[in-house]
Amino acid sequence: MIRTGLTLALLLASTAAIAQSRDGEWREYAGDKAATRYVPFDQIDRGNVASLKIAWRRPGIAPELAAADPSVRTTGYFKSTPLMIGDRLYAQDSAGLIEAFDPGTGATIWVQEQFAGDTVQGSGMRGIAYVEVAGKGRLLAVRDHWLYAIDLSGRIIRSFGDNGRVDMVPGMGPRATDYSWGGSPQVCGDVVALGATQTDVPGSKEQPPGYVQAFDVRTGKPRWRFNPIPAKDDPAAKTWENGSADYTGEGNVWAPMSADEALGLMYLPTASPTNDMYGGHRLGDNLYTDSVVAVRCETGKIAWHQQLIHHDLWDMDPNAAPMLVDVTVAGKRVPAVVQLTKRGSAFVFDRRDGTPVWPIEERPVPAATTPGERTSPTQPFPLKPAPYEPQISGGENLIDFTPALRAAALDMTRDFVTGPIFTPPAVEGTDGKRGSIQMTNGGSGWPGGAFDPETGMLFVPSYSRVMWITIVPGDPASTDLRYIKGRRNLIEGPEGLPLSKPPYGRVTGIDLKSGDIKWVAANADGPRTHPAIRALNLPPLGVPSHDMPLATKSLFFLGLADPVTIQGRTADGKIPLQAWFDDSLRAFDKATGEVVASIKLPAGATGALMSYMYKGKQYIVVPVGSMKKPAEFVALALP
Repeated sequence: MIRTGLTLALLLASTAAIAQSRDGEWREYAGDKAATRYVPFDQIDRGNVASLKIAWRRPGIAPELAAADPSVRTTGYFKSTPLMIGDRLYAQDSAGLIEAFDPGTGATIWVQEQFAGDTVQGSGMRGIAYVEVAGKGRLLAVRDHWLYAIDLSGRIIRSFGDNGRVDMVPGMGPRATDYSWGGSPQVCGDVVALGATQTDVPGSKEQPPGYVQAFDVRTGKPRWRFNPIPAKDDPAAKTWENGSADYTGEGNVWAPMSADEALGLMYLPTASPTNDMYGGHRLGDNLYTDSVVAVRCETGKIAWHQQLIHHDLWDMDPNAAPMLVDVTVAGKRVPAVVQLTKRGSAFVFDRRDGTPVWPIEERPVPAATTPGERTSPTQPFPLKPAPYEPQISGGENLIDFTPALRAAALDMTRDFVTGPIFTPPAVEGTDGKRGSIQMTNGGSGWPGGAFDPETGMLFVPSYSRVMWITIVPGDPASTDLRYIKGRRNLIEGPEGLPLSKPPYGRVTGIDLKSGDIKWVAANADGPRTHPAIRALNLPPLGVPSHDMPLATKSLFFLGLADPVTIQGRTADGKIPLQAWFDDSLRAFDKATGEVVASIKLPAGATGALMSYMYKGKQYIVVPVGSMKKPAEFVALALP
């Protein structure tokens, strides 16, 4: 019974035996369970990278499937990253179905069997997971509110869960009515864990907690749940005043995770709690939200935790997978975990016990004046590495290409609250202010960074975006929140240029042996040819794009993202600097940050990069799409 519209012969196409050697493969969403996004390939190097050509292109949904159901509509924001296992690529398509295709041509091998009553219409996640059970490979993926298991011939594994899938909604607790997630399942040993996506605009202070759920990879049976909101008997409950842990929700892991199977630990980047811009109903530091939490893979019990933001009011939760790296610091080998952040700071801990590799100090920060609110008097600041993004709005960070632009920027900010990082959101209209200007929703994106284990270099793509933020009184007729999120708009600066100094998108090379920043490079030319500044002959200024990193033995690659990946617009609906976005794959010298080559793509990158070897040739795959161009996988290789 075929429910994809493909022929039986196509669905049951024979799958060659998986090669014993894993050389050349890409078996995990981020390259490995450590989320390092590194491959030891050097066929593509500094001398030939400029010769890269498109080897094949594959639509975001199988041509055979699209032909069978022309009504299928897919998004241009195509986040899916393939796995390379044996002699097959496997990935979720734009509709969330797993497809297998040829690594050398991109041609369809099969599209997964569907469940009775399912429609093709759906959405894809960032990635899928691979695991071997009794010597046979299987693929685990999330589609809608289901976790399902598919074998390597495209068939549903009926012995998993309820006839091949597990409903995620019941495990989210009695307050949850639905489930969604955009991440990739994380396998550690014989369990697979999944986070959840929850709302940033809750209607009340009572919300479902952001459970991480784990299941047996063989049977699909529940193994454990981790709740980032602590139970009453947990010492962390003391960081939630007035019993607020009883009703507060979110704190979910919406970002990718990582795992160290040798230690038996999984690393969870937890998000901010309910109403991430007002916390008067949840006073206290609010553990375990906005933290790196290491849990035991077998039980889900906490091994250690480190909070990165106390009592978050800025939506600056960690949004990238904790990266597991081994580095030599002061002559001592350290198994470390690196957490990149929206705020533009990298926190580095010993991944065995959470001890900071370099000191982290609590520094005084501005206090809130909003009625009912009480900010934490201090916030943690790592002394190393230094911040890789500016951490102040207004003042010294305002654009200053010319005196006229500087004066215009100062004038534009007079009616706003500006200040250092952790300046609290302002109530719209208080003291005549229109709200706050924050350097936020920038820093690192969910693709995270890439790490070179041979040199100890960490490569961090990041970007700066200035936002107009307000909170407003909640209407008692519709919410029990005293204040709710108001505006959250990007700001365009004078003459359509950014309000802040460049680079607006950058890559930072950090030596993790010393914690020092070695180089900073703009990710693209940016608005250097803008009429207001063209005559200044400025260096590359960058664009605020959500770029996709990949490190190889020879180079660092960056897939420049398409504007479709940007969450947010200006008050009049614009995306600042949209005209200067650069649909290309850029190769950088890992030692200096010099741009070695720029290869044009059909559209901007929308999903994480991956690389593999097939029949002696190295390929780099970039998921691309846009608001005007269809989603597709683009594979590049040397001629």
